[in-house]
Amino acid sequence: MEFEIIVADITQCETDAIVNAANESLLGGGGVDGAIHRAAGPELLRECQRIGGCPTGQARITGAYRLPARHVIHTVGPVWRGGNDNEAELLASCYRESLRLADEHGCRSVAFPAISCGVYGYPLDQACRIALTTVQEIGRLLKQVERVQFVCSSEEIAELYRQLLAPRAA
Repeated sequence: MEFEIIVADITQCETDAIVNAANESLLGGGGVDGAIHRAAGPELLRECQRIGGCPTGQARITGAYRLPARHVIHTVGPVWRGGNDNEAELLASCYRESLRLADEHGCRSVAFPAISCGVYGYPLDQACRIALTTVQEIGRLLKQVERVQFVCSSEEIAELYRQLLAPRAA
């Protein structure tokens, strides 16, 4: 599996699936979630209303509508509560479940934001480590997904991913 770390607007990524760091209602919100809903248009909201929500650590797939991707995979990351409330397992589950859905729907490329690192307050270094470890572990089991992009909102986040990935590539 190929990994790519980029600084970009995830709503502009031309990929089979982009992952939305959603809330449990799936009805849009702030940050990445709000940006994806705005860029996709009202059809995304209508489809999400029909789905009826998503529990933390799980994922749901929809069309991408006005986005350049084919699908949006909505996953609900954990709110950081100090690390003793199963946050690490729930965050890892977000990546596993998102990639499982992508694989089932024939996606060859998937773009991820830094799930739970915005208003949910997950420490960036821990979240990036969980993301990379989980994607590498499940990547061996996937049949369709060939490329994963970690789409970063800043060069600082991208550099952290690069530092964490460097020892794994050696």
